[in-house]
Amino acid sequence: MAACLAVMAAAVFVNVVLRYGFGSGVAASEELSRLLFVWMVFIGATAAYPRGEHMAFTSFLLPLRSRPRALMLMAAVIRAAVVLAASLVAWGAWQQVRVGMDSQSVVLGYSSALLPLPALLSSLAIALMALWQLLRAAPLDLSHDLEVE
Repeated sequence: MAACLAVMAAAVFVNVVLRYGFGSGVAASEELSRLLFVWMVFIGATAAYPRGEHMAFTSFLLPLRSRPRALMLMAAVIRAAVVLAASLVAWGAWQQVRVGMDSQSVVLGYSSALLPLPALLSSLAIALMALWQLLRAAPLDLSHDLEVE
């Protein structure tokens, strides 16, 4: 993520300086920035999932703390929903990857499949992590109780 951000920031900075300072720019910097931004977002989403850093509505689950069976059932329902949602995103991303294989970006000429590919990889990884948590019956992390989410 840091490498994506560094290259993206440098490309945009150089392009801004060239445009406003010299009246020209590097056309490839916009495509490169967009591609790196998409990859950075999905790498971050994948890295955030196992750490429990995605948005959570723990205020709905806090009343279930005193009922461990209900909390475990809710954890299973939540994880099954995550697996389903991530699978649907993966399916849609796969469709876009297949469409993108036949076309190339305008300036840099990379395969257009590289734009939806991180969504496919990220959603598959998140679905597998949620499925693993579901199969292990891992308890939910409710340590966010001091925050309203």
